[in-house]
Amino acid sequence: MITFFEATLAELSIHRIGNKLQDEFYVLSENSMHIQDEMLNQLLLQYFLSPYEKVNEIYRLMHPNNDLNLNEVYHFAAEVFADGSRFHENSKKLATYLYEISNHPKIKSGELYVAYFENVQIEGDLHDAIGIFKSETKESYLKVYPEQNGFGLSYEQEAINISKLDKGCLIFNTDVTEGFKVAVIDQTNRSAEAVYWKDEFLKLKVRNDNYSQTQNVLGVYKSFVTDKLDEDFEISKTDKIDLLNRSMKYFKEKESFDMEEFSNEVIANKEGIESFKNYKKNYEEEFDMPIADTFDISDAAVKKQAKAYKNILKLDKNFHIYIHGNKELIEKGFDDDRSMNYYKVFFKDEQ
Repeated sequence: MITFFEATLAELSIHRIGNKLQDEFYVLSENSMHIQDEMLNQLLLQYFLSPYEKVNEIYRLMHPNNDLNLNEVYHFAAEVFADGSRFHENSKKLATYLYEISNHPKIKSGELYVAYFENVQIEGDLHDAIGIFKSETKESYLKVYPEQNGFGLSYEQEAINISKLDKGCLIFNTDVTEGFKVAVIDQTNRSAEAVYWKDEFLKLKVRNDNYSQTQNVLGVYKSFVTDKLDEDFEISKTDKIDLLNRSMKYFKEKESFDMEEFSNEVIANKEGIESFKNYKKNYEEEFDMPIADTFDISDAAVKKQAKAYKNILKLDKNFHIYIHGNKELIEKGFDDDRSMNYYKVFFKDEQ
């Protein structure tokens, strides 16, 4: 969903945020940085952006009063996107605002990085993005270096592991009037001090557009077929693949999704339909993520999810059978002489 192979780090501001409740202070940098060292630049891109390659959920910035400009992060980000020369000024405002809400006794102090990226890809499109990251966890590292007659050994305390981003968000310069597209990382445990990042600082809501709805239904249905069906029914792997293929065919051919139509055309089994609807309902309740019964299908979301739909039947380490269509053209059997399973495949042309 998010890739950064074309991304560049244009500008970076670093501040330090203490815990206000613990009478710690914040320190704001006088100026922003333009990283010239290529190796450092690449390390920072890896540290800041690589965790987002595994992020699937996209959020919006919001405010309980439905006035986006009352969301401080939205307001400061919008000013930066409108006028890049105000980047560092607004990074200081973001730091000050984060300090003001850091009033839980367990919130850790740490460095706040505000970065401006160009050409970060999200859902197939390139956009500029503002990154806001906080490093709270420090580690010690050993350094080995050559010296006369051997090697020397030293250490670095309070260093940052670039493979472990504590907290971060990427705000993409798109869908401005809807609260931008926002991707979030928060490695803090789900506890009282953790909610301040998503709920108090960013004020997020789950995006609920056609892309998200399409992606969620396909994701829920795939999990239902691959993980849940075995619990309720006896079903072969070829039947599972057929159900996945039929669902993908539905989404590729239709312009809009209708739950009743989808259930009857794709699942086509009363008990199976009921099981799927219950599975979907449990998903909505568990993740607080309602899925509409009707919506326009997003082609971009279908293309993305198609990559995760597996239509491969793996047989030991000898054969892979790709099933793209009619499952009636493949039959499973058992050979008593060899004491082995087999598949019989029917076809007209060999290519």
